[in-house]
Amino acid sequence: QVQLVESGGGLVQAGGSLRLSCAASGTIFSINAMGWYRQAPGKQRELVATLISGGRTNYADSVKGRFTISRDNAKNTVYLQMNSLKPEDTAVYYCHLDSVDYSYTTKTSWGLGTQVTVSS
Repeated sequence: QVQLVESGGGLVQAGGSLRLSCAASGTIFSINAMGWYRQAPGKQRELVATLISGGRTNYADSVKGRFTISRDNAKNTVYLQMNSLKPEDTAVYYCHLDSVDYSYTTKTSWGLGTQVTVSS
């Protein structure tokens, strides 16, 4: 019932910038949290940034000061602005959503992932 549509991935040189977008649609009563995870080949999927309903944000230490997560409540869209990109940022980035439907059932949704490649 909930669909996440991601965009903004691609190839960029080291030091460049990208902005990822994730639009949520479907039956959503409320959103508890939206965020981004990433996974590189042979590595564990890790949290990059998350925006919690109370307004708090969490960032991985490796991206603090470079990445910024934000949300457009009217569009149910979360963004990840990525600046000063490094080759180690290369990964598949996944949008993540924790939401509640109209039956007050908590749901977890994942996007299909978008590839970010940073060349040196």
